[in-house]
Amino acid sequence: MIAIAAYFNYEIWLMNVKIVVLNGNLKEDVYMIQPEGFVDPKDDRKVCKLQRSIYGLKQASRSWNQRFDE
Repeated sequence: MIAIAAYFNYEIWLMNVKIVVLNGNLKEDVYMIQPEGFVDPKDDRKVCKLQRSIYGLKQASRSWNQRFDE
């Protein structure tokens, strides 16, 4: 890629976004169990509905890429 950019005299840009996956919007409903430390002792079977992407979510990078393209 660098050789092609040099041949055609293209500029190369590099972005390092550390929290990129947290900026994606989810288009489908995703639920997760309560994180450790946030479990309600009265009802430990409750789940959380995600409003945004989180680290480790399969859809995280795709949802950010779609938002970036908007």
